[in-house]
Amino acid sequence: MVEQHCIYPDPPILVLHGPEIFDSGEAGWLIDRIRPSRSIVAGVMARTAAEESHLPVEFQSEPPSFVIRSLIRPPILANRGKNPESGQIFGDIVASRLQDTGQGLVQIECSSRIVFVWDDGDRALASTLSRLTGFILVKAASTRGVQTDERHIRGCIPGEAVYVNGIIIGRAMADTVVLRSSEEGIQPVSGLAPKVHGIEKLKTQGSIDLSAAWCKSGSIRSAPPCRSTRTDHVGRVVVIDHCGHEIYQRIGHGCCGVLAIGDDTTAVCGHICAHRGIPVLGIVDGDCDGIVLETFADGSVVVQADMERDDDIGTEVAPMAGGRPVVWDDWVSSVLQMLGDRVKVVVDTRERPDAVR
Repeated sequence: MVEQHCIYPDPPILVLHGPEIFDSGEAGWLIDRIRPSRSIVAGVMARTAAEESHLPVEFQSEPPSFVIRSLIRPPILANRGKNPESGQIFGDIVASRLQDTGQGLVQIECSSRIVFVWDDGDRALASTLSRLTGFILVKAASTRGVQTDERHIRGCIPGEAVYVNGIIIGRAMADTVVLRSSEEGIQPVSGLAPKVHGIEKLKTQGSIDLSAAWCKSGSIRSAPPCRSTRTDHVGRVVVIDHCGHEIYQRIGHGCCGVLAIGDDTTAVCGHICAHRGIPVLGIVDGDCDGIVLETFADGSVVVQADMERDDDIGTEVAPMAGGRPVVWDDWVSSVLQMLGDRVKVVVDTRERPDAVR
């Protein structure tokens, strides 16, 4: 029989990664059984799912290895991978980045119902977690590779999107995608059908350290967001240009809407902002990769350019945000009037009678 709760002399910290662990209800189940001293959420879409769960958690926008390094004592990492293999690969990646700490890692992987003890992780803690959850206890050693200018993104499913720092650079053609950094930027070595526009956009971020970059594959979140009532109609417009993973760092008090440039950026911003009740003006050109279910708050508009790139139109519109307070509906109307027949409206959730549909 599984114990109901565990009493620790020093309650552990729980680091929760990814939205699926919240959407499945396992985050709440783990918090109830483990009774951690703190529960910290790592990841952008995980934050959206966590906020919707109303669980008592904290948020940090950094990768799990960064969050773990910032803690005084080694925490428990909890995750639900898209499949058991990807869940174990994720734990391997995090543990390998903690090798220099000499503390190892304890990972609860919900997709396989395994508690992993990576390297020199706390075996006693892992045994307790195994009893609490009923999960199997497995000892594992993280990959100890030599640092090179290449990055291997493992656990891919052929056909799914591949990201570097939130920008889609192509679709996987194998279970491992290999990238290389050079003076010309990021170059695909194998396993990737490249998306030229994405790789070009990534170059604008400057020199990228592939060993530390955020790389992943697959959808960002499979569940739809919970839509909230629209918030402020007057305030500042936040511009997100092909970097949807930055949105939580940018939106906050006084934001009345988001200008999202790029198909996938628009989808991600719409998903997150629908949960916050913030409308989006999205500029797309029709190359969406379907990485998240599209949902938009009331007052949102998405326009598609047929003969131009979303980058070019976005460059024109971005200065109109200006950083000064605006009336969102009036600002959107002025943008649409300026663009005229260069774009067509493909999504419109405004309630105004003169809204273009």
